[in-house]
Amino acid sequence: MSTELARLSMSLPADLFRQLDIMVEERGLPSRSQLIAELIRHSLAKHEARTRPDEMLAGTITIVYRGDRGRVRQQLAERQTEFLKEVISSQHVFLEDDQSLEVLLVQGPAVRLADLADALRGIRGVSQLELVTTTALLPPLHEQDGLDAATSAVTGKAARGAEAA
Repeated sequence: MSTELARLSMSLPADLFRQLDIMVEERGLPSRSQLIAELIRHSLAKHEARTRPDEMLAGTITIVYRGDRGRVRQQLAERQTEFLKEVISSQHVFLEDDQSLEVLLVQGPAVRLADLADALRGIRGVSQLELVTTTALLPPLHEQDGLDAATSAVTGKAARGAEAA
């Protein structure tokens, strides 16, 4: 991230300006600039997802659902298996009023993440779903030589054990 700053001057309707200041204060941010930069970053990530479908993005899919939890959870799992490369992990909790919350950590081409969100959104019982993306990516899950970290650690231990013998 660059530390070089550029100035931006803008005019806003007075009511919008007051709402912005209230938001800055309620969130405890040090300045309007910090909030505006965050809003711009969020908007740029959404723009990337729409205009560059092959762009690699990371993000989350937040799902709230209710009803026959077993049926809905089974359908969510089935849809996720169609996107094994994109779904990194998931977290599920039970909420009040017979609702559940599930959060998926995802990474992949923007078009695949949008397809995944649409597939999950189409499941009966899903009441809320939001895909939030960023252009920052997770570090590679595998080492460059093709061995994953666990295999590399085991291989390294075996090699060290052989050297000691």
